Amino acid sequence: MTSADILFVNGRVRPMAGAPSRAVAVREGRILALGDDEEMRDLAGPRTEVVDLAGRTLLPGFQDAHVHPVLAGLTMTRCDLHEARDAADALAAVRAYAAANPETRWISGGGWSMEWFPGGTPSRVALDEVVPDRPVYLTNRDGHGAWVNTEALRLCGVDDGTPDPADGRIEREPDGTPQGTLHEGAASLVGRHVPEPTDEDLLRGLQAGQRRLHQAGVTAWQDAMVGPEVQRAYEAAADASILTGRVVGALWWDRDRGEEQIPELLARRTTTGRFRATSVKIMQDGVAENHTAAMTSPYLDGCGCRTGNSGISFIGPEDLRAHITRLDAVGVQVHVHAVGDRAAREALDAFEAALKVNGRKGNRHHIAHLQVVHPDDVPRFAALEVTANIQPLWAAHEPQMDELTIPFLGDRRAAWQYPFGDLLRSGAALAAGSDWPVSSPDPFLGIHVAVNRMLPDGSGRPFLPAQRLPVAAALSAYTIGTARINHLDTRTGTIEPGKLADFIVTDADPFAVPPGDLGGITVLATYVEGRRVHTHPSF
Repeated sequence: MTSADILFVNGRVRPMAGAPSRAVAVREGRILALGDDEEMRDLAGPRTEVVDLAGRTLLPGFQDAHVHPVLAGLTMTRCDLHEARDAADALAAVRAYAAANPETRWISGGGWSMEWFPGGTPSRVALDEVVPDRPVYLTNRDGHGAWVNTEALRLCGVDDGTPDPADGRIEREPDGTPQGTLHEGAASLVGRHVPEPTDEDLLRGLQAGQRRLHQAGVTAWQDAMVGPEVQRAYEAAADASILTGRVVGALWWDRDRGEEQIPELLARRTTTGRFRATSVKIMQDGVAENHTAAMTSPYLDGCGCRTGNSGISFIGPEDLRAHITRLDAVGVQVHVHAVGDRAAREALDAFEAALKVNGRKGNRHHIAHLQVVHPDDVPRFAALEVTANIQPLWAAHEPQMDELTIPFLGDRRAAWQYPFGDLLRSGAALAAGSDWPVSSPDPFLGIHVAVNRMLPDGSGRPFLPAQRLPVAAALSAYTIGTARINHLDTRTGTIEPGKLADFIVTDADPFAVPPGDLGGITVLATYVEGRRVHTHPSF
């Protein structure tokens, strides 16, 4: 009889496919069997490791459908503001970083939140007070803007005569002087002068990001912004056998170029160990907070009146249809960033055009974020077999939503935000991710918000509670849903015999705790192919 390498016994096994059980046997990195404790102990041999779960829960490893771990890890090694609580805290962190790194010519990093500043726009003057003599460039938490000081603007030649780029906006003082906040494409006016990280920097960033994801129970992910440098980091990690996560790289579409880049992207499609560069990421619009998300009708101003601004479609709708049709024809999955309802519609129109020309190719395309979706477009996801890639942690009342978004959308359009429940009821396939470092990489925090439509701290009232997801649907989006878009669903995403032993041990059963406690569940251990890649001190 075949003996197991590892037995997990005396637990609650939630396979996400079939009935729960108490024990799991693993051999050669794959799940050998599930059953009760006695059945599994019959598979023990003289060298079998037995892990007593002591009533804890075993779940499939989480999979993040939209994340930036290399960027996150790189930020962790620079001027990292993600742990700051407000503007004063952020400025203190910048001052401390500059003092600790006197030889660093550029102070770069990020992680600030728009809600810390009036109108969501931090000033250069505040940065000048803590770093007056070196350029400072700090991206905000969602990556759609930058905070810079006067020295950075001076060094890069950005002044009152610099026009706004087509894909962004320079925030200005009354006399036209750049105020210190650069939105979307305007950030590159300074950002392109910041020294590029070395290959060694990126590899260290990847390793730091991977450790953090494993701590959160994430065993696989889709990196949503893979340029050539990031691709090299993944391939180097895979070659050195230090890439423990399963990764699909979404190759970055340069919106300043057209279809001439497609042959280059196709040439970069590779598989190296656990890394596969098989998707292409297209950013179709910006974000709602700075009014660059593409909407079907104009934003409102602070007085509730319609403006002339409906956001930015970074790629014209006709070009988007042509590009996606061509990528689909050659078997490339397309991963689209769409925050506004116009961007979502333009992406759906493009996938519909590809379907009419190419037929069903099975490429498992998906649209990420989906903050505002017109009700007429909700049923199209299932009809077109386009997965809704959701970031649940954002679907709650918090200052960025209540102060910087809802007043400028208006009540009718604000009610179309994050329609998770409607998408599920319409038959749409759901995958879930964090967009870390935009927000926490912890799936249990996202699951909490998906189920409760409230932040885990219990503050505020539920946000559009009709759009809540059942616990099973939220967990499925973070497991089998993401496994499906990553073409890993035959190998991972559920705990079934023959599948890879990628799973997590948690201190509580998400199907048994009160919904309000979901955000407090802790990942105690993370396994990839039966090898432990994270251990909590209490396990």
